[in-house]
Amino acid sequence: MKWSELSIHTTNEAVEPISNILHEAGASGVVIEDSEDLFKIRENVFGELYELDPIDFPVDGVIVKAYLPVTSFLGETVEEIKLAITNLINFDINIGANEVSISEVNEEEWATAWKKYYHPVKISNRFTIVPTWEIYEPVDSDELIIELDPGMAFGTGTHPTTVMSLQALEKYVTKNSMVTDVGTGSGVLAIGAAMLGAKHVHALDLDEVAVQSAKLNVKLNKVQDHIDIVQGNLLDTVEEPADIVVANILAEIIMTFTDDAYTVVKPGGYFITSGIIEAKKEDVKASLESAGFIIDEVMMMEDWVTIISRKAEN
Repeated sequence: MKWSELSIHTTNEAVEPISNILHEAGASGVVIEDSEDLFKIRENVFGELYELDPIDFPVDGVIVKAYLPVTSFLGETVEEIKLAITNLINFDINIGANEVSISEVNEEEWATAWKKYYHPVKISNRFTIVPTWEIYEPVDSDELIIELDPGMAFGTGTHPTTVMSLQALEKYVTKNSMVTDVGTGSGVLAIGAAMLGAKHVHALDLDEVAVQSAKLNVKLNKVQDHIDIVQGNLLDTVEEPADIVVANILAEIIMTFTDDAYTVVKPGGYFITSGIIEAKKEDVKASLESAGFIIDEVMMMEDWVTIISRKAEN
């Protein structure tokens, strides 16, 4: 079978929404080549550093690559993708050069080439993300290993927004926690919460493909007894109050349901919001405070923001 490699030259700010557009168009995963990765200075000890080849990276900006099967309607799909990306401008998202190119690759080449970008990464005091095909031995006795197969779609779990969300969960999840994960994607945050001892995790996503991907990853990590995954829009499927609601999605979407989140979160509970670009930080904070939340902490990594807010005790 032949595949088409779709390459979009864009900005770091647009990576998340463009990745989502590509997933919805049928891509089973994305490769992100960020020019800044060649020059970043890592400020902490988390993560394993690998020798990077400049040939694999753009001179500037970010290249997002996705793979679609060559079919009779591929042309229409590509045009729809281009239109959806251009429409991101309406959400004040900088899409940069927005140069789109297409090339053809054989299935054998595509099936393995992308794996060189994905290795075990320690992202917090306890969590390490490991691809399913890698052999990894825990370094610490209390280390928590999340196995993911990014070929299933919806990310590798090492994007800054996911990393900060897991770090926040590590701070606040207890053995009695009831957790709701909005826009679960690969299920990595739900899996992390369950591994930290949450009593129950309700994970949901609007995309049926994401739901199936999350279910597979949950079984892979053997935490299915503590997590239920459903297809649903934002908090529509939530029937019980939660100690923690976590949402790693676009800032614009977060601001549409802060009032509903305030209703769902128990008094003294937390609302962890991520997926926020720095330019939207104050807007999201204002929306959270307007709903009644108290801002406890603002985390930043690269150009991304995670906000931990709290509902006051009665």
